[in-house]
Amino acid sequence: MGSGYLEVLRARHAVRLLAGTLVGRLPNATAPIAIVLFVRAEGGSYSLAGALAAVYGVANAVGQPVLGRLVDLYGQPRVQLPAAVLSASAMAGFAFAGTGTAVVAYLAVGAAGLLTPPLEGGLRALWPGVLRGEDRVHTAYAMDAVAQEVMFTVGPLLVTVCVSVWSPQAALLVLNVLGVLGALSVVVSPPSRAWRSAPREAHWLGALRSGGLLALLGAFLFVGMALGSITVASVPYADEHGGDAVYGWLMAALGLGALVGGAVYGARQWAGEPARRLRVLVAALAVCYLPLMLMPGAVGMVLLAVVAGVFLAPCIACAFVLVDVHAPRGTVTEAFSWLVTTFTVGASVGTGLAGPVVEHGGALWGFALPGAAGCVSLLVLAGTGRVLAAPAWGAVVAASSENDPNRAVEPRFSSGHQA
Repeated sequence: MGSGYLEVLRARHAVRLLAGTLVGRLPNATAPIAIVLFVRAEGGSYSLAGALAAVYGVANAVGQPVLGRLVDLYGQPRVQLPAAVLSASAMAGFAFAGTGTAVVAYLAVGAAGLLTPPLEGGLRALWPGVLRGEDRVHTAYAMDAVAQEVMFTVGPLLVTVCVSVWSPQAALLVLNVLGVLGALSVVVSPPSRAWRSAPREAHWLGALRSGGLLALLGAFLFVGMALGSITVASVPYADEHGGDAVYGWLMAALGLGALVGGAVYGARQWAGEPARRLRVLVAALAVCYLPLMLMPGAVGMVLLAVVAGVFLAPCIACAFVLVDVHAPRGTVTEAFSWLVTTFTVGASVGTGLAGPVVEHGGALWGFALPGAAGCVSLLVLAGTGRVLAAPAWGAVVAASSENDPNRAVEPRFSSGHQA
């Protein structure tokens, strides 16, 4: 089962790129909890902590596609490393200035989020050039989705360890230093230094002029909403069934389900069109959300949460394949960054929507939102099926790698923008 993953990891530079990207993204994965703990240690209110975390999230959502476009234009080292250093410097400014002057705190946190380097999109742009084969690239996308779940599980634990051993201020500083080191490890690697995006047609919409990409973004906005609403609906349920410990187990169970689902999905090759496969996966995701409305006891609910998470990572991995197909020539990093941004915005919308729903209808109606959002996502995919199945930009099926000086043919990659 793991032979596909071992084949990917044995490829030259693969472990370094994956590990460097994960370490480089630690500041982004841990920012919300690190900011909240720091603000509380400074004597600030939960309202201020939540507002600063929200500013970071919004700024990050804005910055990712913008920096992704710059990476496509100027290359990875010239954008990723300066962005990482500037983002870490802004967060260090926040750590040293504290919350005494609210305007300074908001500006520092906003700058840190805005300048977070698009390492996630950058890694996916590098995989085809490193792995040299469609099947291995698809396995790498699945492995990447699984690794994200690990990072978002381990990251908060690292924050709490740093806080316990040192202080919330030290946690902010240490994690951002690690982030810079991770970005540095990636950008000085030969694949990152050699990568060049294909020449792009000048267009103010950039990657967003692709109908297939827009269809994907519309669908994943609702997938993000589903995940965001679960995090809120689980709070009143946990309050009635054991408190914070139960809430923690529910969130961990969602992550465990995604880990298992992503590992199984990436361990085999899948035939057929990825657009059709994505519809099946999203349908399964929506169906697995519905049993949460049963709200059994804590143990049963944790098991249902594992099932609810199973199809999330496969959906994301399959979406990566379609982004790769539909990104316009020379916009691959920007396109991947747009998917990250849309998913993040959807999660924020789901969190905001679930609040009043839970307040007026209780946890039951809160758990109805994920299934409803999953169904809407499926409707978007079904309604745009022809767009997603159509060849991107009239590309021929076979294309060459941008990093291959011999222009060796790699079948079934979208034309001209692969690294």
